[in-house]
Amino acid sequence: MTEGADDTHSGDLPDDLTAAEAGMWQAFRNGSVYDLSSGDSVVDDPHGGHPWGPERTVRARMVAWLLLDGPPALAGRVASLKLTGVRITGVLDVAGGTVTPYLELRDCRFDQQVLLPEAHCTTVRFVNCSMPRLEAARLHTEGDLHLPRCRFHNGVRLSDAHIGTDLLLNQAIAYRDRSGRSIAADGMTVGQDLQAELLESNGELSLRGVQVGGSLSLRGARLLNPYTRLALNAPQLTVGRTLYLTPAGVGSPLLIGTTPARGTRIQRFECQGGVRLDDGRFGDAVDMERAWFAFTEDHELSLRRVQTPELRFLGDQPQRGKVVLSGARTGTLVDRAGSWPGPGSLHMGGFAYENLVPRGPFPLARRLDWVAAATAEYNPEPYERLAAVLRAAGEDEDAREVLLAKQRRRRETLPLGAKLWGYAQDLTVAYGYRPGRAAVWMAVLWAAGTLVFAHADHPPMNPDGHPAWSPALFTLDLLLPVIDLDQVGQWQLGGAWQWLSAAMILLGWILATTVAAGATRLLRRG
Repeated sequence: MTEGADDTHSGDLPDDLTAAEAGMWQAFRNGSVYDLSSGDSVVDDPHGGHPWGPERTVRARMVAWLLLDGPPALAGRVASLKLTGVRITGVLDVAGGTVTPYLELRDCRFDQQVLLPEAHCTTVRFVNCSMPRLEAARLHTEGDLHLPRCRFHNGVRLSDAHIGTDLLLNQAIAYRDRSGRSIAADGMTVGQDLQAELLESNGELSLRGVQVGGSLSLRGARLLNPYTRLALNAPQLTVGRTLYLTPAGVGSPLLIGTTPARGTRIQRFECQGGVRLDDGRFGDAVDMERAWFAFTEDHELSLRRVQTPELRFLGDQPQRGKVVLSGARTGTLVDRAGSWPGPGSLHMGGFAYENLVPRGPFPLARRLDWVAAATAEYNPEPYERLAAVLRAAGEDEDAREVLLAKQRRRRETLPLGAKLWGYAQDLTVAYGYRPGRAAVWMAVLWAAGTLVFAHADHPPMNPDGHPAWSPALFTLDLLLPVIDLDQVGQWQLGGAWQWLSAAMILLGWILATTVAAGATRLLRRG
């Protein structure tokens, strides 16, 4: 702007300013707050319908003039633009400019969009303002960008923006733009924390490839997108500390993630639409305490290939849609039995975790149901992962139960012959995971054979030299397929006794073979 440049740099008021703009000009030079609010909360509501007249209206062109090429500060003061209760008409356009003064607008109303693309600023604060749209792609701020309690009627664009410290969107309301996005921030970098607590997003919240140095808090946020598939689209999201999809206290003056005081009304994180967090990296945790997801059959909570030291899967069970953890990796899985979806809605092939910390009762039978729900078709990996984690925690008996469940699940996929052999292994030694059963079966068969063969007709093979008849030794010789006790060859049994002898030999071989198969399996596992 060249018009009135001499007046600008001398500090004199330009001739064409309105009374409201002249007051803003002087407040800028003084570094003081320029407050045009009436004191009536209904009238002063920037989101309400009460008209604001010329006495509290300034032109966006004059605001941009002050920001880009404003007059010098008064002696001993720092020039800054601090407006409260002001209506700004026209498009506020500082695209590509360098905004040196501190900028803070509270309870202001914009008639048209705000353009900040590729601008360089120190700290920018719009607090409880109403604006049609904020265009700020590739915006660069040295300090914070604050947008709490603002309403954006046609969305926000922060693609590839660089925020030096914190980005605040607490209690903001954003409606979708023509592309269906409420907030488009793909490729954005935030130096410290991104706080969007109690945010209401009506459309797709797009955070693809965003990098956050501290934590990303969506505590108490409501993400609503009935129009397209995703309500939160954030693949390749990198968060230095924790992603919070947890409750927040409503009405608390301090929204920085502290635990709400007793008696505070709680609003949980709610999402109506799919969530995509694929390939995310989180330095501390992903926390989903009491999160609520309202999915259709086509929606997913997708955590494919996510990496985080701790995953707190503690939300309400999704009634429809899918939860996908394929390829994800976490050190500690904190979960609740009632948080996981049922069969066909859980996919976790390749999901790796090192510790299990259940919140509340989570018996082994429910944990096995959890694994079964994730494997519509037989897949050994989830069973082996669970068994390894239980064994590392010293729960060897539970680990054996998991591996036994794996063999039983596998058996259902085998052809008839192999399936029958599997039933034999299960019945006798539980696939080797309960080896004590072999001794029990051997004792039962030995006792039964001893009692039966005590009544057998047993003429000797060699009448001149044979040992004394012992039903117990004879039965044992039949049952032991490798060891020869020199009993079977000494006696000649006929008829049904011969068939019974053959049956005992067959049972002995089956028992020995299943024991050997189970022992081999245990040795391989070790």
